[in-house]
Amino acid sequence: MRNFDFPYFSRDIAEFWRKWHISLTTWFRDYIYIPLGGSRCAKSKVVRNTFVIFLVSGLWHGANFTFVAWGAYHAFLFMPLILAEKNRKNMGVVAEGRILPSFRESFLMGLTFMLVLLGWIIFRSDSIGDAWAYIHRMFTDFTLTQPVAGKRALLWCAALMSVEWLQRGKRHAFEFGNEGLLRYRFVRWGIYYATAMICLFFRGQQGDFIYFQF
Repeated sequence: MRNFDFPYFSRDIAEFWRKWHISLTTWFRDYIYIPLGGSRCAKSKVVRNTFVIFLVSGLWHGANFTFVAWGAYHAFLFMPLILAEKNRKNMGVVAEGRILPSFRESFLMGLTFMLVLLGWIIFRSDSIGDAWAYIHRMFTDFTLTQPVAGKRALLWCAALMSVEWLQRGKRHAFEFGNEGLLRYRFVRWGIYYATAMICLFFRGQQGDFIYFQF
């Protein structure tokens, strides 16, 4: 099944979780959230069910308290949408039919992205203390030093993100149609090979895929 649906272009946390690790979140929904009553019960139980599914999601990743805190963090972010019944507000493709998003869409995407990134700090830290220290440095140390290799990598990231933005209505970023130059096979394969070369060039140290540890 399709497992990720451009989640970092989400306009709220609910939309992010509809698009992030879809196979896992679907399993939690079908086998935990819905049997508990889902959203078709009293509001207090909907809140309970939401916290249960996020805490279980955290525990699925490991027994460290950071994973539980990460799950609770997302549950708290989800609460305002649940209570206001706006958790299914953003269901379509962002800026559909337009090249650029509106100011409001850009703000909501940026806000959601930053909230998710703060959560990833909790997720990846060895302890809550380490996570707090890291976040504290983020908001107090504004030294903008970056090695040359890092700057080049950021440029390539921006280029690849632009491709994903233009392809956000497709199943994946390399799902090309037959319009314009893309109707020629050599153009499409040229893009594939160029991307592979970029990945090889910036591959860095070999490491295990993050989900292998869970």
